[in-house]
Amino acid sequence: MHTNRLIGETSPYLLQHAHNPVNWYPWGNEALERARQEDRLILLSIGYAACHWCHVMERESFEDDEIAAIMNQHFVNIKVDREERPDLDEIYMAATMAMNQGQGGWPMTVFLTPDLEPVFAGTYFPAGDAYGRPGFPTVLNAVAAAWRDKRASVRDQAQRIADHLRNQTAEIGPAMSVGEAELERALDQYWGSFDSVYGGFGSAPKFPPATGLSLLLRLHDRLGDSRALDMVCKTLDCMGQGGIYDHVGGGFARYSTDRHWLVPHFEKMLYDNALLSVAYLEAYQVTQKPDYRRVAEETLDYVLREMTDPGGGFYSSTDADSEGQEGKFFVWTPDQIAAVLDREAARVFCTYYDVTPAGNWEGRSVLNVPRDPNEVARELGMSLAELMAARDDARRKVYAARLERVAPGLDDKVLTARNGLMISALAAGYRTLGDRRYLLAATRAADFVLGTLSRPDGGLLRTYRAGQAKLDAYLADYAYLSEALIDLYEAGGQWDYLWQAERLLERVVAEFVDPESGACYNTSRDHEKLLMRYRDGADGATPAPNAVAASALARASYHLARDDFRTAARRSIEAYGSLIARFPSGFARSLMVVDLLLEGPVELALVGQAGSADLEQLRREVVKHYLPRRIEALGDPSGPGRVPPLLEHKTLVDGKAALYVCRNFACQAPVSDPQDVAAALDQSSAPGA
Repeated sequence: MHTNRLIGETSPYLLQHAHNPVNWYPWGNEALERARQEDRLILLSIGYAACHWCHVMERESFEDDEIAAIMNQHFVNIKVDREERPDLDEIYMAATMAMNQGQGGWPMTVFLTPDLEPVFAGTYFPAGDAYGRPGFPTVLNAVAAAWRDKRASVRDQAQRIADHLRNQTAEIGPAMSVGEAELERALDQYWGSFDSVYGGFGSAPKFPPATGLSLLLRLHDRLGDSRALDMVCKTLDCMGQGGIYDHVGGGFARYSTDRHWLVPHFEKMLYDNALLSVAYLEAYQVTQKPDYRRVAEETLDYVLREMTDPGGGFYSSTDADSEGQEGKFFVWTPDQIAAVLDREAARVFCTYYDVTPAGNWEGRSVLNVPRDPNEVARELGMSLAELMAARDDARRKVYAARLERVAPGLDDKVLTARNGLMISALAAGYRTLGDRRYLLAATRAADFVLGTLSRPDGGLLRTYRAGQAKLDAYLADYAYLSEALIDLYEAGGQWDYLWQAERLLERVVAEFVDPESGACYNTSRDHEKLLMRYRDGADGATPAPNAVAASALARASYHLARDDFRTAARRSIEAYGSLIARFPSGFARSLMVVDLLLEGPVELALVGQAGSADLEQLRREVVKHYLPRRIEALGDPSGPGRVPPLLEHKTLVDGKAALYVCRNFACQAPVSDPQDVAAALDQSSAPGA
């Protein structure tokens, strides 16, 4: 069997291509040096393991001997996993979009000069000319001919594109302070694009707007505007009822292909499930709606059950495809349900989850809940409680039957940044719901990342798989993990996680912050020299690393009484101030930092033995309140060693655990009776208090 140089890699995506007849190289000196010595164009192909169209292009083109021969004859072919190398993905996605009227996606196909400047770019190319689009062989031959016959003009054009990209990244606008006006404008912008019928923003395809929902909950709390909460609840309700949610196994698919969240693109990403868990948990705190709690629990449980490495880290994603078909693992017919459940249970399941002979997608049914459960219960002649009990029993059996199917591919690499997001979600799950499994899983994952994905000099590595950790980490890894360690410290009271966050944030300031603008670059000072050093303040599928770094710096500044961290946080947001003023809803995570910095947090010091009954009673009362602008210190300051500043000089009250509610380290009288917690919080937590 043919193998190429990808056979030595650990990325599941690269290993999928290790037996292609294409002479693939991983990104590295061997390939780049060959391109320079032979003055050849580089064909850079970027994708990821859960990408449906990446698989299609592989089957059609990269496994085809004739197409591979053209690639091998004319180009140095480099295959990149975008999740391992976000630096390359960001630069060349910007190039692809610049060359294609703002269109981009994966698989991404970019032709580069030996100096790494982009010549031509596109996404998926079919194997043959069709529908007025050139096939991949046509593209390959045309680009090769241009390089052979018009090399000087091709180089000149590539240089112009490269200069445009560098200028685009350099221009982040004049620094501006950001405040209440931008928060109000963001709310208006969200309202302007809100789908009032199905929730979410814009039209199909629809991506879960987790970060925006978390901001809207804060805006509702700050501004008291009911539109903010209406948008959150409508969106969470419709997503939780739609086919984008896995009603059998828990967790969310990456996006919906339609406006009403029915038919997903079936891949599941760790980052979506982390961010959406937090959005549902926060909405549960605000509304106490049981469905929000259920969806959050089912999503966290799905990750613990199906996405957890034996060492404690979390896997990256699962595929949309199984047995060569998109969605086959997840869809059902009435006959398939009847083979699993008895007649009455099948009737309940199919009625509740919209499983019909005609199906709702390609002759099969994507499970969803299109009708009010009360209406379904009436139709079936049951009480609501009976329906829910029957539903849950049937669901367990259908899940067990689904495990017998051929599962979609699993991308089992452990990425530092995405593990940070999941640790934060689990810490929030424990803090909000009190389930110790979530705290234990978050702690194991944090210890795994700090132990396995750390360099000898204390820096971080990006990726781990098959016993090997490698690649220097990016800003996202440092930022998301720092924030996660603060979340874990606030949830479980282990002080060491706060000190670890402080250490990582000192590295962020030293290695990623541009001293001139205050904005963070996505790569460190000593990173491999690429076409440019990329930075971006807007959120994408995940929150902007610059904004998460600012959030962690701001929170740590209050925990640790470090004004230098607060200054760094403020500057990194203000660097994008003029862009935020123009398009605030594109900067949701940055505005969450603004919301915190405007008055500073309410400071909660919970003094007592971690895990003791009296301390837990106080915590259970605290968590009934949605407090987005808070920091929380926990533990017994009478022990040895360094004590978090917020806990210093605070004692038990008459031998009982106590809550101190403070602002700027000035505290109200301590509370030891759980019944007094609400009044103490109300006095101090309102914006402007």
